[in-house]
Amino acid sequence: MEISAECGSSAYNEVNEHSNAKVSYTTSFAFFEALWEGGVEACFVNLGSDHPSLIEAILKEQRDRKDTFPKIYTCPSEVVAMSMADGWARVTGRPQAVIVHVDVGTQALGCALHNASCGRAPILIFAGLCPFTEDGKLPGSRTGYQHWIQDVADQGSIIRQYCRYVGELRTGRTIKQSVARALQFARSDPKGPVYLAGAREVMAEPLAPYEIDQTKYIPVGPAALPAKAVSDIVEALVNARHPLIITGYTGRNHANPSQLVQLAGIILGLRVFDTGGSDMCFPMTHPASLGFRFSFDNATTKADLILIIDCDVPWIPSRNPPREDARVYYIDADPLNCMMSNSHFPAHGRWKADSYTALRQLNTYLQKDSGLIETLKHPVYAQRRQLLAEEHSLRLASFRGLAAPRNSGTITAHYVGAAIKSSVPADTVFVIEAVTCAIQISDQLQTSIPGSWINCGGAGLGWSGSAALGVRLALETSGCPKFVCAIVGDGTFLFSVPGSVYWIAARYGIPVLTVVLNNKGWNAPRKSLELVHPAGLASTSPNRDLHISFEPSPDYSGIAKAAAGRSFGGLKEGLFTGRVENSQELKAILEQAVEAVKKGRGAVVEAVLDDDDVKSVGDVVKEVAQQEEGC
Repeated sequence: MEISAECGSSAYNEVNEHSNAKVSYTTSFAFFEALWEGGVEACFVNLGSDHPSLIEAILKEQRDRKDTFPKIYTCPSEVVAMSMADGWARVTGRPQAVIVHVDVGTQALGCALHNASCGRAPILIFAGLCPFTEDGKLPGSRTGYQHWIQDVADQGSIIRQYCRYVGELRTGRTIKQSVARALQFARSDPKGPVYLAGAREVMAEPLAPYEIDQTKYIPVGPAALPAKAVSDIVEALVNARHPLIITGYTGRNHANPSQLVQLAGIILGLRVFDTGGSDMCFPMTHPASLGFRFSFDNATTKADLILIIDCDVPWIPSRNPPREDARVYYIDADPLNCMMSNSHFPAHGRWKADSYTALRQLNTYLQKDSGLIETLKHPVYAQRRQLLAEEHSLRLASFRGLAAPRNSGTITAHYVGAAIKSSVPADTVFVIEAVTCAIQISDQLQTSIPGSWINCGGAGLGWSGSAALGVRLALETSGCPKFVCAIVGDGTFLFSVPGSVYWIAARYGIPVLTVVLNNKGWNAPRKSLELVHPAGLASTSPNRDLHISFEPSPDYSGIAKAAAGRSFGGLKEGLFTGRVENSQELKAILEQAVEAVKKGRGAVVEAVLDDDDVKSVGDVVKEVAQQEEGC
């Protein structure tokens, strides 16, 4: 957002000798053509006084090229615009565009840019640059006060460390080549955001229409493992007593979970642990699944062979490091974590390769090696499979125990997760930003369909509200609309700029169910401080004294309803809202919310949690085991 001093005129009126001239084909027209030709279907925009020629192009091209022009979505917040594009990219793998203005709009992208970078979400960002002429002799020359104070020395430096490519448009004559090159970077592994900037004079430059051959601007192809690496990894997996695969965002490619299932079906006793919760990497219903934990599970301390695939943080060295004698192999599009200043995770083998290509190589090699197939027939492997099945059954039973309703009627995150699972369609896509409740929600949803679980790829809170809108739009545009349910914490709800999110949802008719888990504040800081200062003063202090409490609680559903207005997507009714404090009421409210979303309305349900005296997973596992022994 910016303040304009151009009183008495709209942001796109030029007060110079060119103001009365008819707008011809300009760089801005070619820019939008380049986006469409490069596969961009949507632009999430926050327009300013640096975009007059873009606005002219939008108006004319939406009229003349309606079916071959990106859909424009007005976003009153840059974070929302970026997160909507992020959600879209997470579904399709294809970059969409975000348009912001000069340095202030670039800065306002904030943590959403961090999320896209860490989450490897391909997005093209365009920002205007302040005009570089003052005399009015060129179209786009300076016309307002802000054109001086927003003229910074190096606008690209604001975001360079989060982008795969940063470039400046210096002439319209290469605009299509520049956009195509930027999209190449965005779509090549490791995928991520790219940034282009252009001054008003450049974007207003008259230009003769032209085309480029898009087939010459494809992304870098997938890399494979060398033959020696394939044999080393497969033999190590087969011969290990306690083999473990650690995933992070492997499920981003929806073909990967089946490859992992195939591998676990051949190497019996192999376990799969998801440390990032970024995507549905491996079905939780499979006996080999250890589920999702944020990098912390004791399985890493017991494994003698660890294969890390597409994962940034496989374990916490101070809490659950691997055995000293464990062999570790690492396959990733960025196995050195080049975007991180401090990241070690030593490994005996490290390869920059596409995970799907690598997994197919491993499975193919294993199936063709008769010696290894013979080894896998040994009874010990069947015994390992049986043990895994028993442990997995016990784990699922523990989750059911944790979801049981309390006699007091108070609500836990486990209970909410189970209620949501039984209320929404089986193929629902879950957009998760539940932070300290994310693991409980994962344990209850037990997602097993590729693409059905999408968590924020980074650590910038506030992603989910707008990401869910982007996910829903992408599914509809791709011809496979699905029910979308966002499950968020109360803190992440406030971070998401709900005033902007629910206004956009209502204006464009994007129905999503959002469940807000109200645990009365930020619990992540408390968990962190208890790890660092377990016996400190803060460990016995209430959240209010720690300044992480949200009591008295805001009216979360009321905030959303006010932003959405009286009508949702042109319907007579507005956003459905509900607030629940008692477990007996939750199921009925969720069913009403689901029906509202199915009919085209958005819905927000606030569930007030009371997690006092909640049993740990370990406690319930012990109780279930004792009950089974007594049977």
